[in-house]
Amino acid sequence: MFDPFLPPAPVLRHTARAVARLVVTGAALTALALTAAPALAEPATPEHPSTGITDEVLAAIDTVTTVRLPGLQLPALFTPNTAIVVLGYGLLPDGSMRPELINRLHAGYVSAVLSPAAPVIVTGGNPRNGVPEAAAMAEWLIARGIPPQRIHVETQANSTVQNAAFSARVMAAIGATTAILITSADHIGRALHNFQAAGIPVVATMTPDETPLSAQPFGSGR
Repeated sequence: MFDPFLPPAPVLRHTARAVARLVVTGAALTALALTAAPALAEPATPEHPSTGITDEVLAAIDTVTTVRLPGLQLPALFTPNTAIVVLGYGLLPDGSMRPELINRLHAGYVSAVLSPAAPVIVTGGNPRNGVPEAAAMAEWLIARGIPPQRIHVETQANSTVQNAAFSARVMAAIGATTAILITSADHIGRALHNFQAAGIPVVATMTPDETPLSAQPFGSGR
């Protein structure tokens, strides 16, 4: 049966191991809030031998829905309350995307596949040739099988501060209370600070550098 949340079977077969790597390395999704231990906490629950994530954390983030791959089932890590927020990057004069933005979108795509119930926010204005960053980003994701109804397009932001402030508005409108923040490695620190300052609880981050090259077949092509 065709599943609109998953890419075609040949792509899935080619990338099942890559997705497993994304989960087991722990680098692809850096769970900030979930892994933070309070002062005087009980000794940590032993890590799951194959994932490096505690059973307690897996139980907390698992849902009824699973990501189904040939020979592999993964928990759908985040629910509709958590938005996947992908930050824009300046377009070329003709309105096409630069490689850095495509890299961010690959990371966002992997997050969207691993969390098929989570909404996706693409944020970025700065139009070139009449095309805002977020519009180009949404088109890329939709072309690779992410349902349009999952994607929320924010086309007014012209800075990281505005990415955060305007994404917070979108999150409030759709009922999302936490965010997975996706941007470049050299930008994640400033972006995280801006999003936290805007009142957004960031529960995880991902950068293209944390997405193994073997995951590139996800959303293959530009």
